[in-house]
Amino acid sequence: MANLSLVWLPATISWGAPLCTYDKPGQIAALTDGRRGGAMAGLAEVAMLRAIFIALALAALPLAGAAAPCRQALALGLDVSGSVDEAEYRMQLDGLAAALTHPEVARALVEGAGVPVHLLVYEWSGPRDQRIVAEWTAITDAAALARFADTLRATRRVPAAPSTALGTALATGASLLAGQSACWTRTLDISGDGLSNAGPRPQDIDLPALDGVTVNALVIGTGEGQRQASAGYLLGYFETNVIRGPGAFAEQAEGFADYERAMVRKLLRELEGLVIGRAEPAQ
Repeated sequence: MANLSLVWLPATISWGAPLCTYDKPGQIAALTDGRRGGAMAGLAEVAMLRAIFIALALAALPLAGAAAPCRQALALGLDVSGSVDEAEYRMQLDGLAAALTHPEVARALVEGAGVPVHLLVYEWSGPRDQRIVAEWTAITDAAALARFADTLRATRRVPAAPSTALGTALATGASLLAGQSACWTRTLDISGDGLSNAGPRPQDIDLPALDGVTVNALVIGTGEGQRQASAGYLLGYFETNVIRGPGAFAEQAEGFADYERAMVRKLLRELEGLVIGRAEPAQ
């Protein structure tokens, strides 16, 4: 069996608040695997993955009871591996901020905010490089959404491994969503521009924490010069190995310059049907 370990970086929990928070960005559980390449994970390794994330989910249960109800928990995982240069990193963070504040998306997020959407954004690259950049936030009004978007715009890149650990990105998202069981739906968004080449493979991640979670993807192509066959292969890879759960789908961006437009399209599809009518005040 591969050399598998669980890295737990210290975190504190804010009791009495509606959401679980961490001391600093990056203080989350990360699953690591000493293998590199595409070898099949053994059954014993998969069983260990299950056991680890059962423990993570159980650890989050007391928080779920304290959480305020919400209509959707949406965690967005952004690829910051070595294939993403500094300009592309900026287009991804700023593009997501712009997509969230796009008039149609903002309307879908804020309407029905009596039962709000909860948002969180994290970055991922290698098996040991998973960093929260915007903590769980209840989008209760336009001001809360604007503050969340400002956090993304103010985020600066930190050094991280250049590898692409899609399986770990999935496992991290599962652990982050485990404390959001009070939400009607839970969605994990994975953005990526390449195949997994480190850590457990995404198709080998089969965790109880993902039960009932919809995993969608935003597949980022290389722009105008990309061959159609290559673009189709990457999209097919994500559709086969990454997305899962009720109504899961993969959206495609034609390069990072197209990221904002593709993200708007994906967010509107994810939020469709989640807006509820505002209750009339009691007379």
